[in-house]
Amino acid sequence: MDAALWHAARVAVHVLALRIEVHLGDAHSLKDKRSVVRTVLDGARNRYRVAAAETGHHDKWQRAELGFAAVASTSGHAEQVIDEVERFLWSFPELDVLEAGRSWVEVEP
Repeated sequence: MDAALWHAARVAVHVLALRIEVHLGDAHSLKDKRSVVRTVLDGARNRYRVAAAETGHHDKWQRAELGFAAVASTSGHAEQVIDEVERFLWSFPELDVLEAGRSWVEVEP
């Protein structure tokens, strides 16, 4: 594909990342924590088609940092998906959300 055709065929890519710090007050072991975290991550992946991972506090049994990313053709759609993921996280009574932050990932056209 020549450069002019490649340039004309490119579409916008919008990536929005969500980082959530949570406290799991009912977890009494890493096994308890991982059970809840796995349920949350798998649920978000399956329901909202986002990338999801435990990104921090791996060795603490009552704390977790979770990361999610949505890729969309419009910024509005990426925001809508991440809004839904955040509401989904707040629906878990076993999670106390301590901090949440969003950031856009730059993708060069």
